[in-house]
Amino acid sequence: MPIAPGTYELGPQNATLLVNTKRRGAASKAGHDLEIEVTSWSATLELRDPPNPPSVALSVDATSLRVREGRGGIQALGEDDKDNIRQTIDDEVLKGGAIEFRARQVEVSSDGNHMHVEGELELGGTKRPIAFDLTIAQGGRLMGGATVKQSEWGIKPYSALFGALKVADEVEVTIDADLSAGSGAGP
Repeated sequence: MPIAPGTYELGPQNATLLVNTKRRGAASKAGHDLEIEVTSWSATLELRDPPNPPSVALSVDATSLRVREGRGGIQALGEDDKDNIRQTIDDEVLKGGAIEFRARQVEVSSDGNHMHVEGELELGGTKRPIAFDLTIAQGGRLMGGATVKQSEWGIKPYSALFGALKVADEVEVTIDADLSAGSGAGP
């Protein structure tokens, strides 16, 4: 279902931005696949009438990632474990650096239900191109995601137990937003 032209402001108030990690290595059974929520971020989606192109921009507070869930592992993650993971992300992985995305090109399908987005992601002090797809479903629900290979942005994936337990290089970033609920849409 296509949405009306306008500017849509997104953030934790009307959307969920998640980072999902997988574990690798000989001791992977000891670790957890993580679902991490970004708790402080903002994005703007501008849909304009042709010939004006649509645009997408995102800004993330790198210190706002919080573990929601850990799947697998020998034992369940406790609150102390989640706090330690947050601290490791802040101190060793992202180091509080900027996370910004700016679209260079946004292609909307003829039915208005899909968008292909290409742009530049700044992560860990490195800017690189990235592309992803978004879907607009019934009722103005926006969903999509991208795969980010940490090493391409100069980030060494976290490892423990002398490298026997590692976070996979590729992490999945997903968004699920309600464009109809307080999104600030308007022509």
